Amino acid sequence: MHLPPVGLGTMGIDDPTPIETALSLGYRHLDTARIYGNEAVVGDGLAASDADRDAVTVATKLWVDDLGAEDVAPTARESADLLGVETLDLLYVHRPRGAYDPAETLPALDRLVDDGWVDRVGVSNFEIDEIDRAIDALDAPLAAHQTELHPLFYRPELLEHARAHGYTVVAYSPLAGGRVSEVAPVVEVAKAHDATPEAVAIAWATAKEPVVAIPKASSERHLRANLAAVDLDLTPEETAAIDAVEREAELFPE
Repeated sequence: MHLPPVGLGTMGIDDPTPIETALSLGYRHLDTARIYGNEAVVGDGLAASDADRDAVTVATKLWVDDLGAEDVAPTARESADLLGVETLDLLYVHRPRGAYDPAETLPALDRLVDDGWVDRVGVSNFEIDEIDRAIDALDAPLAAHQTELHPLFYRPELLEHARAHGYTVVAYSPLAGGRVSEVAPVVEVAKAHDATPEAVAIAWATAKEPVVAIPKASSERHLRANLAAVDLDLTPEETAAIDAVEREAELFPE
């Protein structure tokens, strides 16, 4: 699945204007979720935009309460209605918890693909063994794994698995909730490039195959900056310095 290097994470966005602005600036990947409660907001922003619908990937996620085999289809269709789209471009299992049963949930997602309601299937916040079970259970190819990834929480083994199995890693919270400005190697690299630590963090993440990032932003200034961050070229030494940052606990643990 081809996704642009930087998309828009929408958790906490409750106004369609940033969505419309992002699309006008060139964003072509919008990420939301049932649990965010803003699918209608994202849909309103998409409807107000002049962007070609076929060029925009609209992704949402089924929450843990929606993963029973009998709940998947009606919930996905409700999400499509709220988003104002005929087809969900990418539908994730948000977490492998609650009603999730790979033998029941994933065939239900396959049926949505077969019926044309969903184009691609992804998983989110999975461990490698859980991804393997999902790949085995799905008829459709796994399109993406969405996971927390930033200089303070980075698991290379997830990227190695993605490369081996041909799916995209979608990095959420790539700015570590704003904490990248406190990470010394990131700050040092930013000074060397006359850039911001946030731009460095995005550039660092998106330079790693097969990673794309979905930072959240609402202001036009931040939307522009995040989109432009991929033009920042880090040296191998700078990348290695950030790779070597002592890891801390993830922002969104189970």
